Formats: sequence, C-alpha cells, structure tokens
Amino acid sequence: MSELPPCPRCASAYTYEDGGQYVCPECAHEWSPAQAEAADEAKVVRDAVGNLLQDGDTVTVIKDLKLKGSSLVVKVGTKVRNIRLVDGDHDIDCKVEGIGQMGLKSEFVKKA
Repeated sequence: MSELPPCPRCASAYTYEDGGQYVCPECAHEWSPAQAEAADEAKVVRDAVGNLLQDGDTVTVIKDLKLKGSSLVVKVGTKVRNIRLVDGDHDIDCKVEGIGQMGLKSEFVKKA
C-alpha cells in the first residue's frame, strides 16, 4: 500500500485519495499530488549575498528602508535579531528595535 502524505493544513495522517486529489476527512482540505510534492521541497530563503537564512538568525539591513505611511526609516546597519521566515511577499517577519513588528524582504538584509 502506498504511503499518502499528511494534510498540509492540519497535519492529519488520515488522508485518502479521491480521483486525482488528496482529501483530508478532518478539515475537508483538498489538494493535488503536484501540490504535495511542492510542499515537500522546503522553501530556501537567501540573503542579499547568497547566505542561507533560517529561523532565529540575526541579520543586518544593507539599505535605508522607508516605512510606508510613516516618517520612520530603518537605517543601514540596523541589526535584527531572531528573525522568522514566512511565505509571501516579504520573506522575513521580525521585530525591529525602536520601530516594532514588521516584514522585510531578504534581498535587503545580510546574515550577521
């Protein structure tokens, strides 16, 4: 018997195949086998110089970043500790001292 992948939404092990889709009976999530293969490949996030970033790393901002809707600026050389990698437009979720919670793009930071 072939091993089916767990549900990507709720991690349930009770998935089953229905036609060309996988289905989770606990949360009713449906996904295709192609999505399951893509989920197996972890997203790789690299900084501006090509270093691999991981959750908990410390990074340094390499460009002045203006915050939309505010007069605040994240200056070059600002160290950001304990980053968290996320999916979406901004790769990094973090807390910048003096500014607060924000999202950063990995192309504007380098690993410290």
